[in-house]
Amino acid sequence: MFRRLFNSQQTGLVLVILLLGAVLTIFAGSHPDRLTGKPINNFLNSYTLMQTATDASFFAIMAVGATLVIISGGIDLSVGSIYALAGVTMALVLRRFAVDSVWLAAGICVGIGLASGLVNGLMVTGLKVHPFIITLGTMWVLRGVAFVTSQAESILVPDALTEVAKANLGLGAALYPVPMLLMLVVTAVGAVYLSRSVPGRYVYAVGCNVNAARYSGLNVNRILIGVYVLSGLTAGIAAFIGTSYYGSASCADATGYELYVIASAVVGGASLSGGKGSAINAMLGAVLIVLIRVAIRQLRFDQNYEWIIIGCAIIIAVVLDQASARLATRRLTSGGKS
Repeated sequence: MFRRLFNSQQTGLVLVILLLGAVLTIFAGSHPDRLTGKPINNFLNSYTLMQTATDASFFAIMAVGATLVIISGGIDLSVGSIYALAGVTMALVLRRFAVDSVWLAAGICVGIGLASGLVNGLMVTGLKVHPFIITLGTMWVLRGVAFVTSQAESILVPDALTEVAKANLGLGAALYPVPMLLMLVVTAVGAVYLSRSVPGRYVYAVGCNVNAARYSGLNVNRILIGVYVLSGLTAGIAAFIGTSYYGSASCADATGYELYVIASAVVGGASLSGGKGSAINAMLGAVLIVLIRVAIRQLRFDQNYEWIIIGCAIIIAVVLDQASARLATRRLTSGGKS
């Protein structure tokens, strides 16, 4: 059991996160508390840890949905644009009708996410064009729609939404656990869906061998449409909590999030060739990437290195995944010969 535990990818990710956290704790320095004057570690304190979890939550929520697409053998580059369009639409509707309903806001974001994911799925399956091209196109289209509808304006959302997203739940001032808790809920639901449900197993089957899945009687098109719909759903959820947390929506929101979301999934072990991935690992990948950003900031490195490091992390993760796949194939081949 212990050998299996130490060989698992989740254990490796957790160990890397803990190691990076230890490095930050040692080298980030400290500052005096404003009230007591006692030294407080710049990283290992409740505010920084909660803010790190909050920053990771927006990537991680979308990474869970993107992981489903990647497991099926596809890719979704439009999640950041879905986030922007959902946030802008929600803010415009609430301002137009002068309402501050949290449920209406959540429904609009989720609805836009579901509709955008459905469009992606229908085009991928109906046009028979590679998902990279389809979602690259919708990435620009949806971002453009957000730009046109908002006229490049930053739109404030009602305080009622911010009060929900920034509820401290009794933890004290400046500690807002709602995004982190939502991240954990979405991750748990994604993990159960993939590992404990029949539709989740179908997603793995399609990603492993789409032709075999089709010959087995699976409705491949329905499964593929479903994963893009779920990816859009998670982008809509992230848009609701992110827009509410920051208090405004703009067509520029979530620009570049595609990199972070895909990096979270890939660093978490999702294979770009399909058939492999985990919701929990995607969340851990998001936490690790945000920790890298925090480390660059805390250790006072040039922030331009962030892109270099994340790009290298993606390359290393893909290379290790392919090397692991080749090693597994070699073992099976040698075992068959013996």
